Amino acid sequence: MKHTFCLVCLLICCTHIFGQSIHKGITYNIESSVAWSNGENFAPFWFTANRHGLFSTEANSGYLKAGLFRSTKEDSHRNWQHGFGIELAGAYNHTSSFIVQQAYYDIAWKGMQLSIGSKERPSALKNPLLSSGGLIFGTNARPVPQVRFELPEYVTIPGTNDWVHIKGFLGYGMYTDNNWQQEFVATGKRYTLNALHHVKAGYMKIGNEKTFPLYFEGALEMANQFGGHAYNVTWGRQNIQTNDFKIGSGFKEFFEALIPMGGDATDGETSDGESYANASGNHIGSWHFTLTYAPEDWNIRAYYEHMFDDHSMMFFEYGWEDGLYGIEVTFPKNPLVHTFLYEYMNSKDQAGAVYHDHTPEIPDQVSAVDNYYNHLLYPGWQHWGMGIGSPFILSPIYNTFNHPNFINDITGKINFYYNRVQTHHFGFCGSPTREIDYRLMISFSKHWGSYYMPLIDTEEQISAILEVAYNPSQMKGWQIKGSIGYDHGTTIIGNNYGGMLTVSKIGQLP
Repeated sequence: MKHTFCLVCLLICCTHIFGQSIHKGITYNIESSVAWSNGENFAPFWFTANRHGLFSTEANSGYLKAGLFRSTKEDSHRNWQHGFGIELAGAYNHTSSFIVQQAYYDIAWKGMQLSIGSKERPSALKNPLLSSGGLIFGTNARPVPQVRFELPEYVTIPGTNDWVHIKGFLGYGMYTDNNWQQEFVATGKRYTLNALHHVKAGYMKIGNEKTFPLYFEGALEMANQFGGHAYNVTWGRQNIQTNDFKIGSGFKEFFEALIPMGGDATDGETSDGESYANASGNHIGSWHFTLTYAPEDWNIRAYYEHMFDDHSMMFFEYGWEDGLYGIEVTFPKNPLVHTFLYEYMNSKDQAGAVYHDHTPEIPDQVSAVDNYYNHLLYPGWQHWGMGIGSPFILSPIYNTFNHPNFINDITGKINFYYNRVQTHHFGFCGSPTREIDYRLMISFSKHWGSYYMPLIDTEEQISAILEVAYNPSQMKGWQIKGSIGYDHGTTIIGNNYGGMLTVSKIGQLP
């Protein structure tokens, strides 16, 4: 509540400074949702995944949320534009009963924007309705509050005849899940409080849609977890343990997060006492490549996202066997199937099964076993228990009981134990009538566990969801949406089926 109050004060002050009306163009959103299922252990997978962390893994849960929003586009006729959003939720059977889901202030000038606070953002270059989401910046977890400088829309490079365009962002923030970590983690297991968050990305678009219907987009996204206070950590070849380890968070660490470098010898020592270390913090990133063909009413997109969890997979030294491959087709004037999407994801390789730091006896360096989303000091690439990237690498929040297919007990450990996976994901959406929309997603996954903790036997999972939304034409802004979810498989998610009912109202303040 303190942070929300500070944000509102900042909003009012900035509004007066720039002499703009706070009342113009404000929209509101009120939504209530309840879910129930027979869940053996959890709710159906797609009831929880890719909802910005605002739904529960519990078999039965619900929430009521309300928000006020204003877009910077409302001031498109001015040199300075401002926007904001605040969205609060009360929840049942969630990680917390009161949630500040979004609270942000945006100020823009000539295409450049400063965004402060927690804000839901879609995955770049992905269909927000049908895709399984980005491998690094997905929509699976609650937003991380941050200060972000960005070019949110493509800006054309002068002198390129409208053929080359760029955008990007750079930001720093802090995780807010201290209480959840302390409540969830088992006695004596690792957790890290007050960790800091760094993100950056650059996007380039090559093409002129006005003259030719084919264009290419490429991007590099990177993130880093640094700073904070780690507890119950173990590292190094000597199996060094400590109950209390404070990690630096000064100017040096901020700079090393921006440009991956530095680090201390927390990874261990060679046999002759020589220290070695990786870059400071937990670095992670991905490359994007997208080709779009859009003649007249058609739109066909093919894309590939390659993830790297350290330098070994960033370039081509170890090959690019892992990644997310996708094809998306938007059909002309087809109410039954407006868009079809297929994605194949592989995270099984991870640069190989062997890791070796150089020693005097064996000077070769083999930087494999990347152990996606995990780290020695940090709880990994998660926020409030939900993975920030792909939901198919099952989130730590599922580690609530001892699954018999693992060699060791995973209960209460904030780790990603299902990070070697292959998936096939299908999505369809359409609008059979003016008042009815639907989406259907079906996912097939096969899991090997992880290199550090492999499954005794491989596991398979099928997860599906059908959502039908009714938008009554005589009740503008209202929507009633019913969903059916289904899981079948041998992973920790298990066999589930259930329903969800969501009622929402969107409108504009007078």
